Amino acid sequence: MSSVQKNGRAPTDQAVPDRAFKIFRILLPAIVAVAATAAWELVVRVNDIPPYVLPAPSAVFRTLVSDWGVLSQSLLTTLITTLEGFVAAAIGGVLLALLFNLSKLVEYSLFPYAVILQVTPVIAIAPLLLIYLPQQTAVVVCAWIVGFFPVLSNTTLGLNSVDRNLAGLFQLYHASRWQMLMHLKLPTALPYILGGLRIAGGLSLIGAVVAEIAAGTAGAGSGLAYRIVESGYRLNIPRMFAALLLLSLAGIVIYAVLALISHLLLRRWHESALGKEN
Repeated sequence: MSSVQKNGRAPTDQAVPDRAFKIFRILLPAIVAVAATAAWELVVRVNDIPPYVLPAPSAVFRTLVSDWGVLSQSLLTTLITTLEGFVAAAIGGVLLALLFNLSKLVEYSLFPYAVILQVTPVIAIAPLLLIYLPQQTAVVVCAWIVGFFPVLSNTTLGLNSVDRNLAGLFQLYHASRWQMLMHLKLPTALPYILGGLRIAGGLSLIGAVVAEIAAGTAGAGSGLAYRIVESGYRLNIPRMFAALLLLSLAGIVIYAVLALISHLLLRRWHESALGKEN
């Protein structure tokens, strides 16, 4: 008997409330954002607050349009730095985690230093890196430092989370270490790896911003972090808010892209993504 006959309704009946719920989830944050922006604009206008104290959202938007040439170039610089640091963190973290899984001696020798690197504030490391490395290299290294550990730790956790029964089955059939790695450990670790990458994306942006503030050099290659500091010195608070808005939007886009990639890779088989389909 078909599902239509058993339930007395078409299978698509449930799709309507599911679709409405998804739309509601999107609309609710948008409504909150619009209400907060309107309240902000109203408070500034009613109290006649000067823009160098608190600019209205309309002033921030006008500044974003008028200074788009400078801000867009700075945004591109920051995004390139973030991407370079993120790619280095992703590749280095996954490869080192694989090495840890293959050799416990290497893991016991190096993992404590990875923890030390993670818990040391990057704002304290950045000035030292700027002394010994070229400026752009030092900024990328800072972005790499803060994004590296989440990838390493999550990948290591995923590789060590293999079901013992499945591992025993592979050993029973005399699977090689390479076969066990490719067909058992990496598929098991993939959700963990993708989770680490989502975290590393935002952290790489934070590392790039911190390093740019520490570098503090002007010029065509200046990132958004420098524009924020520069605007603060000049009391150009609307531009400061505009640059901060671009940074926030960049972080949201980075997370959304990585979350989408994770969903596309896991949606057919992993419970974390299957739940979103039902």
